[in-house]
Amino acid sequence: MVMFETLRDDYVRHGRSLTEPAFVSLAVYRYGHWAIGLKNPPLRWLASKLYALMKIFILNVTKVWIPPQVRLGKDFHIIHAEGSLSIHPDVVIGDRCGVMHNVTIGTNMGPGAPVIGDDVFIGVNSCVLGPITIGDRVRIGANTAVTTNVPPDSVVIGSPAKIYPSLPIFAARKKAPAHE
Repeated sequence: MVMFETLRDDYVRHGRSLTEPAFVSLAVYRYGHWAIGLKNPPLRWLASKLYALMKIFILNVTKVWIPPQVRLGKDFHIIHAEGSLSIHPDVVIGDRCGVMHNVTIGTNMGPGAPVIGDDVFIGVNSCVLGPITIGDRVRIGANTAVTTNVPPDSVVIGSPAKIYPSLPIFAARKKAPAHE
């Protein structure tokens, strides 16, 4: 029943609309992720065929492609699904990550895909490519091409990407004491 709780959270996070492209795309991803994990071979085969039909719809209507092999953390948020989003099957994305439209996360014409930490934001028209690690709480600006590791609490902008230490407001948030 965890999948239904996750779908409910996705529904709320993406505006409580069954027609919201971001929610629909995540729902199809979650179904595909569940289908490839089924232990019963005939049931997995049947579920995978239904997923293949839904995938055709997703690719042609929403332009958001999240293969079922991708490992998404909790509270993944597609902020705008008006453009394309393409994620390589080997990508690992942490908790509470937000991704804008026209983003590519994948390989750089070779083996290995990005591992993205928690609380990361990826701006519009950005690419995160290759066997790299993006640290926690990183902000990747619009139109940025990232092909190197990025340490936690950084801001990355430009093409080629330039890495800057985080703004003081983000650092203060990280060091705030826990509420009792």
